[in-house]
Amino acid sequence: MGAGMDTDARDPRPAGSPAAAVVHRLHECGETLATVESLTGGLLAAAIVEIAGVSSVYRGGLVVYATELKATLAGVPEGLLADRGPVDPDVAAALAEGGRQRCGADWGLATTGVAGPEPQDGKPVGLVYVAVAGPDGTGVRRLDLDGGRDHIRSAAVIEALRLLADRIQLPGDADAAEAAGAGHR
Repeated sequence: MGAGMDTDARDPRPAGSPAAAVVHRLHECGETLATVESLTGGLLAAAIVEIAGVSSVYRGGLVVYATELKATLAGVPEGLLADRGPVDPDVAAALAEGGRQRCGADWGLATTGVAGPEPQDGKPVGLVYVAVAGPDGTGVRRLDLDGGRDHIRSAAVIEALRLLADRIQLPGDADAAEAAGAGHR
């Protein structure tokens, strides 16, 4: 690894900008992205739009901090919110899919959780769900984050972008994987 490359203690990948990597991959695929944010309150969108050339990729996003807006703007079923509250894996998945549909994007990326300083609806500070919805369905990652409010929100942005990066297939990725596997028979 080069002398100027920092790494995250939990992840050996270069720290760099996960947003830049995602924007580049989406551009290469000719695909678009929308965001729906609760606890991150626009930080995810801000990280994405910092990247030059993002206008061909990023469609837009929703900040749905109030629980009722998760239903009215992002399309989360009211019954799901009433039964489980806003900090829930199925709510996170519904936020991502709602953003994807309502913004007309290939991918939707969502955040919901408790940034603190106090627990919310019996959910502990640091419990966060990030979700992605795309052409191949939805995926949700649970995060149990430590630290203060700012750190939890920033970490949620990074982890959401990593979740999306893990799901995006560049054209030819499947062919390359098959070719690599074929050589080991």
